[in-house]
Amino acid sequence: MSTATVADLRSDTVTKATPEMRRAMAEAEVGDDIREGDPTAQRLEAKAAEITGHEAAVFCSSGTMGNLVAFMCHLRAGEEVIAERDSHFLRYESGGITAIAGGIPRTIAGVAGRMDLGQVEMELETGTSHKPRTGLIVAENTHNMAGGTCLEPAYMQQLWDIARSHDIPVHLDGARVWNAAVALGVPVSSLTSECQSVMVDMSKGLCAPYGSLLCGDKDFIARARQMRQRVGGGVRQIGHMAAAGLVALEAMVERLAEDHAKARRLAEGIHQARPEVVDLDLVQTNIVIVETTPLRASGPELASALANRGVLCHATGPHRIRLVTHRDVGEAEVEQALEVILGAVSSVPGA
Repeated sequence: MSTATVADLRSDTVTKATPEMRRAMAEAEVGDDIREGDPTAQRLEAKAAEITGHEAAVFCSSGTMGNLVAFMCHLRAGEEVIAERDSHFLRYESGGITAIAGGIPRTIAGVAGRMDLGQVEMELETGTSHKPRTGLIVAENTHNMAGGTCLEPAYMQQLWDIARSHDIPVHLDGARVWNAAVALGVPVSSLTSECQSVMVDMSKGLCAPYGSLLCGDKDFIARARQMRQRVGGGVRQIGHMAAAGLVALEAMVERLAEDHAKARRLAEGIHQARPEVVDLDLVQTNIVIVETTPLRASGPELASALANRGVLCHATGPHRIRLVTHRDVGEAEVEQALEVILGAVSSVPGA
């Protein structure tokens, strides 16, 4: 007999579309997005561009596609890409940066997802007959593998200034930049406006079932549409999906603060019992990283022990698990999950 699920904390990508989204999807005004255009997709694109401080945007099927299309637009084959070592696009996007866009990652180990900007500047290459040119700098906000940590406006401004002085574009993987803006209490544009491109996601904490937006200036987005078509991203009556994205932007951004509060409750409860396994300074949004080495257990062992008790999560390394809060896990489920987690950390093999 299977164990009943207490809480699904694997990711905020498991969220389901709201009733308002489903109604909007059913009633959406649509057209052929590859031909004359889809009016609902165009409204979503215009709204995303305005929010991020850009001229235009293009709707993509996923964050991975949005990032890949940006890389294809920015890079020539063989150019280097400066990025934090544990960036999502390096670890979880099937190597598209190199296999399709031809970029060569040059990584910098960050602290809480933050690259040292002095080191970033030292790593930039103008290109010689022997050395590849730096073609792009990529930042991630929030930083998934660092635990949902935020890059604040001052950091982004310093990064933009460095990049501008060397005439190198900046791309932001802003899959959860909505979370960063809410946590920091700033407009999204203060984190995105001077990036040459930014990808923002609809299908994580905002609960839409599909899609991301790639934003930039008009010339960049015109080229991005061509690259989107090249990788099979052109969709016909995409307005049915874009309609959910419009609801997400209108109704779901501010409520992310609730997810942050639920993550903080989990983190503080675990920290109170075992302070060595959770760094509260890193719990800034809706992700909690639990280090399992002090428990003398592996990440997969603890994840398995929790699954057997009805709490689903991922092991994101040999000695860590990740817990992600979202709209579809309420406060009562968080309390139940915390009880299960506290029981599991005292009973995993070797604990």
